[in-house]
Amino acid sequence: MRAPTPLPNIVARMIRHVVAAAVALLVAAPAQAGELFGGIHVHDVKLPTDKSGFEGGMDLSLGYRGGNIGHSPIQPYVFGALNTSGNTSYAAAGLSAKFGKRIYFRPGIGLAIHNGSAADYYRTDKIAFGSRILFEPELAVGAQVNERLSLEASWVHMSHATLFSRENPGIDNLGVRLNLKL
Repeated sequence: MRAPTPLPNIVARMIRHVVAAAVALLVAAPAQAGELFGGIHVHDVKLPTDKSGFEGGMDLSLGYRGGNIGHSPIQPYVFGALNTSGNTSYAAAGLSAKFGKRIYFRPGIGLAIHNGSAADYYRTDKIAFGSRILFEPELAVGAQVNERLSLEASWVHMSHATLFSRENPGIDNLGVRLNLKL
């Protein structure tokens, strides 16, 4: 039996994957400017969309959102979120769309990989997600501060919708993001 990978190694691998994906996005769309974003979210907020609510801390996130795909409002994104209390951290990639100019609405959907428990049974100390890979829907409402800077209130949810096991507590994170257009 193989020994579990220590947490710092998992987080380091997650960060390497996020950076590699961001570089790939930059190379794939050189003619379209993207944006960097960073945020802080309250981790595992108890909402009706989840059955957890017992992990704590804050999530510090850093990511890249590519330029629009063609003439659509759709943008690819990649980001990583590190939990300040040593609970579940994750990396996610997906697509979002921005609707509006000065005040806008940004829904998104992606996939996330996390370093929390992938077990499919209830735990009282950690969220037992039931899968290592999770869907990552998100929603933001933002305001354009100036040409290059915007601020968003955002909700990030992670779960597998009971596709990979019957256990599906999910997690909700609420916070703010600052976006800098490149």
